[in-house]
Amino acid sequence: MEDLKTFLDEKVDQYNNPEFITTDPIQIPRMFSQKENIEIAGFLAATIAWGQRPAIIKNAKRWMELLDNNPFDFIMNSNENDWQHLQEFKHRTFNGIDCTYFIKSIQHIYKNLGGLEEVFTRGFEIDGTAFSALDYFRQQFFSLEYPERTQKHVSSVVKGASAKRLNMYLRWMVRSDDRGVDFGLWKDINSSQLMLPLDLHTGNVARKLGLLSRKSNDWKSVQLLTDQLCQFDANDPVKYDFALFGLGIFEGIR
Repeated sequence: MEDLKTFLDEKVDQYNNPEFITTDPIQIPRMFSQKENIEIAGFLAATIAWGQRPAIIKNAKRWMELLDNNPFDFIMNSNENDWQHLQEFKHRTFNGIDCTYFIKSIQHIYKNLGGLEEVFTRGFEIDGTAFSALDYFRQQFFSLEYPERTQKHVSSVVKGASAKRLNMYLRWMVRSDDRGVDFGLWKDINSSQLMLPLDLHTGNVARKLGLLSRKSNDWKSVQLLTDQLCQFDANDPVKYDFALFGLGIFEGIR
């Protein structure tokens, strides 16, 4: 295990750097400097982060354009009469109906619930876990009248989803180091309690390395894999996302 830790630490060092940003959706919130713009842009970019990465980045940039490249100002100072053009947005199965509800719900979150950081943190404080943070956030996000189809775009950990995109978003907002990738904006959620963003690539690499034997990429596998990674760094287990994802995407380990 010590050799594996050394290997993964080297891969974290290799991929946890600004060069990584040029091919990753985290470049979308990196377009902004205002905290609220960063966290909103990050959430929206993470939401559509499935499929081919160039398409994700292209469509996320398009979404920012539809929000006048100032998502916080647009959300706080517009109403539903100003949202007609959002109907044209599409990324795979995410369409204008979903887009419009997302803007409506985020507006509610900032105007009435204290903002994205407040909602995620309030959920985290229920029992100090990412699970409670993600579950509570989803409850608040769908506290308005919503289109049934839109529910599939915010994963339910209660139903066993791996919640890859939400866990990735929390990594972006919470992790703090000096490498220039993750933001470290949110101070009241502990990095030690973050969960690995598990997807096809990270799951396959983890199995290849003997870190995960469970076949399904579900919440149980997220827990098992994150527990394994805690043995390497209990304070920051999700830093190994850089290693596992990099090995899968850039080095072709299957």
